[in-house]
Amino acid sequence: MTNTGNRDTAWYAERIACLAEFMTPERHDVLRNTVAMRTRYMTVLAENMFHGQNAAALIRHCEAFGVQEMHTVETLCRFEPNPDIVRGTDQWVDIRRHASTAEAIAALRGAGYRIVATTPHREDVTPETFDVARGPFALVFGTEHAGISDEVIAGADEFLRIPMCGMVESLNVSASAAILIYMLSERVRLTVGDWRMDRAGQAEVLFRWMQASVKDAAGILARKFEDCE
Repeated sequence: MTNTGNRDTAWYAERIACLAEFMTPERHDVLRNTVAMRTRYMTVLAENMFHGQNAAALIRHCEAFGVQEMHTVETLCRFEPNPDIVRGTDQWVDIRRHASTAEAIAALRGAGYRIVATTPHREDVTPETFDVARGPFALVFGTEHAGISDEVIAGADEFLRIPMCGMVESLNVSASAAILIYMLSERVRLTVGDWRMDRAGQAEVLFRWMQASVKDAAGILARKFEDCE
């Protein structure tokens, strides 16, 4: 069994260099450049999202705009992304599953995140006025028809809405998520100094991505390094 406690940046660097020999330089550059743009400063929590299309869309939005991690609560229904829509993007985004809304909120708050509930029914902040620099934050999206739960409303630190000037009151969850994740991730990169993952976090993610990209990566590493599983 591998001792993960010994996995510092140098540990990853050696293994990344090993696996780089088994992919094209172009592929290696794509992975390195992509991980350098990843952030954990913001994250997403999906609460009981039951349409596979919306689940897949949330993952694709996170991947496209550099959000490395998203969270789910599945007390009422399973979070099952439609494979025809997710198109493999779930291998590049880390999905953390929680047993309950209370557990998810506690875990996120314990990790230093502000809980930001997305809803058209509260007059709080908009994507333009939300203070992205005040600290890491988690955007909470509720179930497709009912929206966020009363538990999220009670536990939220802030509420975020997308202003509407038409007849409709709100957008569907996929469209709302696309707008908010794009706008806020762009504002984070422009205004927050430490939005990137640290060097150790980047190395860990890059190593996992390279393992997924190289055929027989486990065998290659086992033959070169004694401490690999």
